[in-house]
Amino acid sequence: MLNQALLAAAKPIPQAPEIAGSGYILMDFNSGKILAEKNADKKVEPASITKLMTAYLVDKALQAGDISLTDEVTISEKAWRMKGSKMFVEVGKQVSVDELIKGMIIQSGNDATVALAEHVAGTEQAFAEYMNHQAALLGMSNSQFTNSTGWPDNDHYSTARDIAILSQAIIRDYPESYRLYSEKEYTFNEIRQFNRNRLLWRDDSVDGLKTGHTEAAGYCLASSAEKDNMRLISVVLGTRSDKARTQNSQTLLNYGFRFYESSRLYQAKQSLKNAKVWYGEQDEVSLGVAKDIFVTIARGRYKDLDAAVEIDPKISAPVALGQELGKLVVKLDNEVIITEPLVAMQSINDGGIVKKAMDSIKILFE
Repeated sequence: MLNQALLAAAKPIPQAPEIAGSGYILMDFNSGKILAEKNADKKVEPASITKLMTAYLVDKALQAGDISLTDEVTISEKAWRMKGSKMFVEVGKQVSVDELIKGMIIQSGNDATVALAEHVAGTEQAFAEYMNHQAALLGMSNSQFTNSTGWPDNDHYSTARDIAILSQAIIRDYPESYRLYSEKEYTFNEIRQFNRNRLLWRDDSVDGLKTGHTEAAGYCLASSAEKDNMRLISVVLGTRSDKARTQNSQTLLNYGFRFYESSRLYQAKQSLKNAKVWYGEQDEVSLGVAKDIFVTIARGRYKDLDAAVEIDPKISAPVALGQELGKLVVKLDNEVIITEPLVAMQSINDGGIVKKAMDSIKILFE
């Protein structure tokens, strides 16, 4: 039975607020912990939130050197004829990749998005194949894309969970590019347009990501905010109005920041424990974790965490760098909340015949 003093100190977390819409999710960026969800795996039209995947692949192409920000893209008739939100590019004219990215992210221009897709893959259809391949790589198991913009199509769908995974990848993999998502306006061809994410004006902690709207999809918003070194990602789908998606997203973010805290427990490649090694050139190996370990728990409970390391009983050389040799276990109220492999921080070579013989004798007396 848990200590009564501990129970008294542990304030319960209120139930997540009820959010109207087809589905929603609230996720901690660093730990990936889901703080609230409803119909998070329901397949729905993502509308212009689709452009997050297009933006991810454009950043990937830039990083690989396949394209550059200064590339001049000739606007095709298909891109120019796109309906819905526009950047207002002109057919046959050349526009830089840098300008098109701003037109896609800030202005949500369907014309700019198609132009970028064609520049990366040759055709929008080929680009959609890239989108589906990347979705699989990211673990977006309930998404399928047929176009780069989110234009309505029965075979084009995603989920709140998958969009949260994609949002996390954008912020994690391309932090420099992510800064663009907080821009409130952009002017092209003397046409000034504003970012449709109204949270950017309401909450200084919000710095992205993307809105979406079609008649079938309703009003959608993927948003992210950071306070006190804690970043949250909220995805709200299928609401009835722009005001509703904004307010509902704000409600979810407020809930997460009010009742949870996120901390980095251990840093990647930080030595946590030395372990005995038999038959090696060295007698000990340093053990740590391969990646940063974050925990997201109820506010005020950090001091109640209990961490322990479990090391393999007999470690013999040779030992490879990164080899799993145990595990880190973190508990809260006797419940395991994190299990992470402990890996070798360096390699240990075989100690040779003499060392093996000496260690064999030592083992007899262990």
